[in-house]
Amino acid sequence: MSPDPITKADIQHKLKELKGEVDTEVGDAKSVAITVGVVVAVVVVLTAFALGRRRGKRLATIVEIRRV
Repeated sequence: MSPDPITKADIQHKLKELKGEVDTEVGDAKSVAITVGVVVAVVVVLTAFALGRRRGKRLATIVEIRRV
């Protein structure tokens, strides 16, 4: 056992130390998550656009008008 009693300041100092480590980890994870989210959103939009164009070409009716 340590001869000195644990004070409120000691506890606060240790909690600030831990909070600082957690904040840096959260910041790193947040930036990675945002990047992945943007990439996924772009892929989904491009896929929907490509499938929509393909379906539009397949279902489009071509009407030809001739003058008699």
